[in-house]
Amino acid sequence: MSNPASFRDQTNWGDGYELGIEVGSTGDAELQTLLSALWSAAGVRGCFGQSDLEPDEQHEVPGTVASLTEYGHLLGQVRLPTGQMVVCGCAAVRGGDESSDWLDFYVPTGALDKAGIVYWDGQPFFRSAVIDDWLAGIAMETFKQAPFSLGVVGWCRGRLNADPLWPIES
Repeated sequence: MSNPASFRDQTNWGDGYELGIEVGSTGDAELQTLLSALWSAAGVRGCFGQSDLEPDEQHEVPGTVASLTEYGHLLGQVRLPTGQMVVCGCAAVRGGDESSDWLDFYVPTGALDKAGIVYWDGQPFFRSAVIDDWLAGIAMETFKQAPFSLGVVGWCRGRLNADPLWPIES
């Protein structure tokens, strides 16, 4: 059986189940505060820039906006509520002058498949109560350290596409 925590296994990557957070500003300081709080709240292991090398084959990168800008994504490993370790990532969508920034934390569906998480029942949009609740909990913990405007959970195509995301209810 393949390892859902393996970086090198490219079938772990792809579409993602994500927590999208609207930062509410376009400042690096606000985005950094949110990134640090999110990484901590999720309990992410490591912070890396490359998905084609295992964590022990590459140097960790700082969990900073500068690293996020340089690599496009920050990657790590996270333990699901089921106890399974999987790959995960984070990307920023910068709004510029027209809108606020977003920070997207995701677990790729390939890794969820290998971890045995059921998230699709043939309906048009993916749903998993286990992952929804877990991501909502991460959002609530993140909010305690770094308040934000909006958090949504759901499936996204290509990890960055704005396909259906669902509001987090408090």
